Amino acid sequence: MKISNKHRGTYFAALAAASALFLSACGGESTATDGASAPATAAAGEFPTTGSGVVNLYNWTDYVDPEELKRFTAETGIEVVLDTYDSNETLLAKLQSGATGYDVIVPSDYMVQQMVDLGLLQNIGVSSFPNGGNIKDSLVDVYWDAGRNYSAPWNYGTTGIACNFAAEPECANIKSWKDYFTAGLPKMDSLKDQVEVVSAALRATGVPAADLCTTDKAKYLAAEELLSGFKPAVIDSDAGIERVTTGTSNVRHSWNGGTHRMTVEIPEVQFIYPSEGLNFWADNMAVPVGAPNLDNAKIFINWMMDPKAAGAQSNYSGYDNGITGSDAFMDDALKNDPAVIVPADKQALITPVPNCGEEARGLYTQVFTTWLTSQ
Repeated sequence: MKISNKHRGTYFAALAAASALFLSACGGESTATDGASAPATAAAGEFPTTGSGVVNLYNWTDYVDPEELKRFTAETGIEVVLDTYDSNETLLAKLQSGATGYDVIVPSDYMVQQMVDLGLLQNIGVSSFPNGGNIKDSLVDVYWDAGRNYSAPWNYGTTGIACNFAAEPECANIKSWKDYFTAGLPKMDSLKDQVEVVSAALRATGVPAADLCTTDKAKYLAAEELLSGFKPAVIDSDAGIERVTTGTSNVRHSWNGGTHRMTVEIPEVQFIYPSEGLNFWADNMAVPVGAPNLDNAKIFINWMMDPKAAGAQSNYSGYDNGITGSDAFMDDALKNDPAVIVPADKQALITPVPNCGEEARGLYTQVFTTWLTSQ
């Protein structure tokens, strides 16, 4: 049985409220198949810790610390070959097209569930890995992978608005998604992510968080009409941090960790929590079916679940992570940033990225494609 949007909302409200740094949660049901029916890929015997050759990592752009990849190679003898993508939909399309050269991928929560349902991920028994016990208790029984068979936690965060208050006086007037979409400012920037853009537009036109997977076409037409007047200077999920820090963009649809990295160079950049609410997401390491270097993939995932590695990765990316003890290795600036640590008065705004059915996903694609082609 699929977990309902209502219950997933409760799950992530709990995530937001439980702690100043990491977000705790109650469990949920998953559509993941029983481990008995999964491919025999979690080989019995001693867990491998060193190896040779390569591990092919397919990850989001600018989302992994290159120094940690060097350290991984020095400690394990395995070279990391990195390729990047800009959205979950790009990742899914790549795998569905038949790509089989990747060993580790990093899909978000709802995409893990979709990929499991589509038979694209291997059951590797993550919770039984030597470092599987480091997964924060609240992130073991997650709705997208109850018990952590298919995926290991990477980073998690929220998606809101980054604004350079020093360079753009109108930042003070942007308090909502509607304000963002209708501001009409010269140096605006948008993610190229259909789930994030369309869900934000739905929120801006009055659709509540619990109904973001609606199949009511009138609601999508309203979102489409709003977006028809939104023509940002740049639409790209990649290089957004650099565009803001160099002054190419002053207002950006932004992930909170990216915003944190902007503030390191420009303290006047602030993360805005839109009044209609914002998405919470959790990225995960997983192994696709057909991975050519399974043992190396398992070694990489296990190594990244070590507290030192997870803490270093958070320091680089600007996001919190799901590994117990990693905060001892995290920078104070990260742990004290309101973009990363959700303030008490903003916690009620956070709900999970909508994991919609096929009909709603088709409507999201239609709205997003119409918007892109109208630019």
